[in-house]
Amino acid sequence: MKKLTIGLLAHVDAGKTTLSEGMLYVSGSIRNLGRVDYKNTFLDNYAMERARGITIFSKQAVLQFDECELTLLDTPGHVDFSAEMERTLQVLDYAVLVISGADGIQGHSLTLWNLLTRYSIPVFLFVNKMDQMGTDRDTLLEEIKKRLHENCIPFDSPGRNRQESWLEELAMCDETVLETYLETGEVKKGDIQNLIAKRSVFPCYFGSALKVLGVKELLEGIEAYSQVMPAGENFGARVYKISRDPQGNRLTHMRVTGGC
Repeated sequence: MKKLTIGLLAHVDAGKTTLSEGMLYVSGSIRNLGRVDYKNTFLDNYAMERARGITIFSKQAVLQFDECELTLLDTPGHVDFSAEMERTLQVLDYAVLVISGADGIQGHSLTLWNLLTRYSIPVFLFVNKMDQMGTDRDTLLEEIKKRLHENCIPFDSPGRNRQESWLEELAMCDETVLETYLETGEVKKGDIQNLIAKRSVFPCYFGSALKVLGVKELLEGIEAYSQVMPAGENFGARVYKISRDPQGNRLTHMRVTGGC
């Protein structure tokens, strides 16, 4: 089974914790779908977080989807807790950057994008709140391409309905892949995985985490187009957080690296 560590990052109130709840629900890891405004989400479980309706501490949860095991790290979106968020970046295989469809690219979204670039982390994008009035998919995609990267490409069904143009847009992101596409008319799945892993392509998904729309497509995309990152030869672990549980027990959060 493919095992990955995925971080969820977003500007505050973009719906990041709601997306993590939806991912856990769709995968069958939780039976009941919690809501931030109901103060019953699985990951925001500290009293202060539930009272304020924001994530303050990075949390983790494990889910299985098809042949993939994901360790989700839900990180704070509020700028005051950026240090807590940035500590998790050193252990991520991939990140999901959540963009509010109602607000577009916000200030902290750009900060997060620059951090992901600095740490060379491959990124999937989820444009949330598309169920709200006034959201426009094409306008949002144009803004994302302009302000983040021109190689942010829709991977959900509406973006792939025109298969030929979708493959051509992918091929244009890499000269070698483009040569193969011009010869065969195809872009192999392995090539798409490599393009994402080396940050030449950034898959975009649109939906509503609150209504669990587009969440399954995001999970399917992560499962299909991700790859296990190579580990070092020597066994080790990287500690990214030390905390205490409500009983006062010390907890060490780490990511194991390397072979045995």
